[in-house]
Amino acid sequence: MQLSRLIALATLLLPGLAFAHGPTRQKAVETIEIAAPPAQVWAMVKDWAGMAKWHPAVAEVGGNGNERILNLKSGGKVVEELEAVDDASMLLRYRMKDPGPVPVNNYSAAMTVVAQGGGSMVQWKGAFYRAFLNNDPPPDQNDEAAVKAITGIYKSGLEGLKKAVEGK
Repeated sequence: MQLSRLIALATLLLPGLAFAHGPTRQKAVETIEIAAPPAQVWAMVKDWAGMAKWHPAVAEVGGNGNERILNLKSGGKVVEELEAVDDASMLLRYRMKDPGPVPVNNYSAAMTVVAQGGGSMVQWKGAFYRAFLNNDPPPDQNDEAAVKAITGIYKSGLEGLKKAVEGK
């Protein structure tokens, strides 16, 4: 008799649990070819305080050490923390501590530079959750908004990096 009551209770509760999950981790990956040696491209990518030299959305970079504050041309601020710089594999990893106006949570990313043909290939990839972590997010904080924002950041940043390195 006790087992049948537990089964009945579980049958009532389980359907509600199916709707109780939060957001799914999203990913974005963008690449660009740059007509310059990998060492030259890597020197610009790994310059943690130098992002304003190549990213069109960044007005200036503040902070110190492993923390940088990206002061955006739009007026917002993003705080990031450097996790790793590996010169041998030309890999830089970081995470956002405070995404400011970027509609994401728990964002981490990596940039890599590899030789390709006579130049370089740069890959920028990240994983993140949308800004609104509960169900039924508003349109400006849902999965689509998060992916669109990060993809836009990557594309414009990589185009800016290409322009800065190639001098065009």
